[in-house]
Amino acid sequence: MLKEFKEFAMKGNMLDMAVGIVIGAAFSAIVSSMVDDIIMPPIGLILGNIDFSEIFIILKQGTPEGPYATVAAAKEAGAVTWNLGLFINALIKFVIVAFALFILVKGVNNLRRKEEAAPKEPPAPPQDIVLLQEIRDLLKK
Repeated sequence: MLKEFKEFAMKGNMLDMAVGIVIGAAFSAIVSSMVDDIIMPPIGLILGNIDFSEIFIILKQGTPEGPYATVAAAKEAGAVTWNLGLFINALIKFVIVAFALFILVKGVNNLRRKEEAAPKEPPAPPQDIVLLQEIRDLLKK
């Protein structure tokens, strides 16, 4: 059983998948930083110094009752919040990741189409066919 597990774990596809997951996690961290630290601050500045991560609606007051300056303060007071800004950030992250994956898949598909469209040499005929063709040619002479 251990030998079978080792064969399974060492298959090329399994290793490729593990590498893909690690790279995906790193890519996700980069996208999160890009959205939170690069994209959203200028958008918030343009819209009047709004911090999108702190846009929320209070559904139920906590103790003590609000207004609360931050989502963290509202949660600490036990308030139930609807975190619209965090959802907008997550939506932007999703769109960026989905677009990057679209570009990747499109590139791979283009490479596959080029490989399929490339002219292929016909397979060499079997040796007995070659021999019979030579005999036929000799008999014609």
